[in-house]
Amino acid sequence: MNILGISAYYHDSAAALIREGRIAYAAQEERYTRKKHDSSFPKQAVRSCLNDTGLSIADLDEIVFYDKPLIKFERLLETYVAYAPRGFQSFLAAMPVWLKEKLFLKSLLRKELAQIGGMKTSELPPLLFAEHHQSHAASAFYPSPYQRAAILCMDGVGEWATTSIWLGEDNAIEPQWEIDFPHSLGLLYSAFTYYTGFKVNSGEYKLMGLAPYGEPKYTKLIRNNLLDLKEDGSFRLNMDYFNYATGLTMTNDRFNRLFDGPPRKPESDITQREMDIAASIQEITEEVVLRLGTTVHNELKTDQLCLAGGVALNCVANGRLLREGPYRDIWIQPAAGDAGGAIGAALAAWFQFNDQPRDVNDGDAMRGAYLGPRYSNEKIRRQLDQFHANYVELPDEPLFQRLAAFLADEQIVGWFQGPMEFGPRALGGRSIIGDPRSPKMQSVMNLKIKYRESFRPFAPAILAERVADYFELDRPSPYMLLVAPVRPELRLDPSEQSTQLFGIEKLKVPRSKLPAITHVDYSARIQTVHEHTNPRFYSLLTAFEQFTGCPVLVNTSFNVRGEPIVCTPEDAYRCFMRTEMDYLVIENFLLYKNDQPAWEKDDSWMQEFELD
Repeated sequence: MNILGISAYYHDSAAALIREGRIAYAAQEERYTRKKHDSSFPKQAVRSCLNDTGLSIADLDEIVFYDKPLIKFERLLETYVAYAPRGFQSFLAAMPVWLKEKLFLKSLLRKELAQIGGMKTSELPPLLFAEHHQSHAASAFYPSPYQRAAILCMDGVGEWATTSIWLGEDNAIEPQWEIDFPHSLGLLYSAFTYYTGFKVNSGEYKLMGLAPYGEPKYTKLIRNNLLDLKEDGSFRLNMDYFNYATGLTMTNDRFNRLFDGPPRKPESDITQREMDIAASIQEITEEVVLRLGTTVHNELKTDQLCLAGGVALNCVANGRLLREGPYRDIWIQPAAGDAGGAIGAALAAWFQFNDQPRDVNDGDAMRGAYLGPRYSNEKIRRQLDQFHANYVELPDEPLFQRLAAFLADEQIVGWFQGPMEFGPRALGGRSIIGDPRSPKMQSVMNLKIKYRESFRPFAPAILAERVADYFELDRPSPYMLLVAPVRPELRLDPSEQSTQLFGIEKLKVPRSKLPAITHVDYSARIQTVHEHTNPRFYSLLTAFEQFTGCPVLVNTSFNVRGEPIVCTPEDAYRCFMRTEMDYLVIENFLLYKNDQPAWEKDDSWMQEFELD
C-alpha cells in the first residue's frame, strides 16, 4: 500500500510517501522553490516523492492531508465573534483567502493532484483528512523506537489544540487531554519573537540562541501579568496583552507598556533589553515544558516520551527535560513543525485508519531524516559542467584524507552528499563544515559564509560513540534537537576581566577547547553521527579524528541567511561561489574555489531571499 501525506497552505509545506508502513521519501517544498517556509501546495515535493520512487498518482492507495480546514475555519469564526468588534480589520483580511481557497480545500487539493497525475479528479485515490495534532502525534510516536510512550505535542495552534497529550501503544495513539486556543505556549514564544524584532514562524530559534547572552530579569513580570501557570504545567494567557487572536500583529500597546517600549525594529541593533527578554521567555518556556512533562509521566506511567509540534524544536528545553525530567528516554520528531505533519498524516492513515500492525524492531524509522532526493554522478557532472566548473573526482578514502587536512587548516567546506535531510536541520547531507577548535570559525562562518547575525551559535557533529567524551550526554542525539553542556574538563576558565562582560561582548571569550561550537553558557546543540545512517559523513569525521585527534566538526546548514537549505548540485555550486567557502564537495567531486571561473561580484542576489 502506498500512502502520500501532504502538509500545505500555512507554512513549511511538504510531502511524504509511506510504502507498506515504511517512510520511503519526504521533502519540503521550500527546497525546490527556493522560498523559505513556502506554504504553497507542494507540487515539486509531490513530484519528487513519486518520480524518485517510481510511482505515479494512480499507484497511490490513499492521500492524506495533515489537518481539517473546516474545523480551523470554525475556530476562526468563533474567535472573531468572541472578540467582536475588535478583530474586524483582521477578519476582513482573512476572509477573502478562506472564502476563495481554504474553505474549499478538498476541491483545491483534488485539482492540484489531478494536474500532477494528468488525470480527472474522479480518477484520484481517496483523499483523507487527519487532525493537526493527530498528525503531530503520529509523526512523533510511529517512527520512534518505543512500543509504548507518552506523546506531548506543543505548537502555535492546529484546529483548536495548542498543546495535546496522547498515549501511544503498539499501533494506536489515543488522545488524553489538550489545551486550546488562544492559550498557546508556541504563540507566547512567537509573541516574544515578534517583540524582539525577529520573524514569527522563522526567528524563534534566534530568540533561543540569544537567550544565554541575557539575564532572566523579566521572568516575574511575565508570570505576574501574561501567564497563569499551574503546578501541573497547564496554563492560561492574559489575552489583554496579545493581538494575535484578532489582529495583524502578535502584541499590542499594553504589552509595549509592560516592557517599557515598542517592539524592536527588524535589523536594528540588538540591545541588552532584548537579550534579557529572550532569557526570560526561554526560562518560562523550559519551566512549562518541565511541568507538563512531569504531569504526563505521573498520569500515563511510562518512562518514554515522544515530542512533536514547533515547540519541540526548542532544543534547550528538550535538553533540560531529558536531564531534569522523569523520563528514561525522549524521542523527538526531527521535522517537528508543520512539515513533519505530512509524515504523521500518512502514518496515521496506515496504522489507525487501516489498522496495520506496528513493528518497532527496526528502531528509529526516520533513518536519520535522510529522506529526500539524491543525485547520481552523471547528473552532478552535467550540472557542474553547465557552470564550466573545474573539479577533480576522487575515491572516498583519499577525498576524506584531503578534506581532513583542509579542515584542520581552518578552511571551510561545503559538503553535499547522499539524500537531502527532511526537517529544518542540516545533518551531514547538505552542510557547511569547519574545525571546531578554531577560535575564528564561529565569526567567519556567521559573517562571511552565512551573512547572518554574529551571536548565532553553531552545532557540533560528533562520532556517536564519542559523545560522552566531549559533552554531558550519554545517549544519541542524531537530529540536533538536544542541547547539553560541554564537559567541564574541556572548558576554559574565563579571566576575571572577561567575567565582567555583558551581552554580545561575551562572544569574544573562548569558552572551551572547541570554541566554535561552545555557546556562551558552555552548551552545545549536539548531532551524533551514526555509521549506519550516514556512513560517508561518519567516515569524514573518522578521518578528521585520525588527522587531528578531534572527532568533532562544526556543522551548519548549506545556505545563506534567508535561503532554504540547498537541494541540487546547482544550488550548492551557486551558494559556494557567492560566499567565502574555500572548498566544495559534491559526492566524490572536489572543487577548489581558486580554480573556478570568474564569478560576477554582484550582491544583488541577496535580494532573492527574504530575511528570516
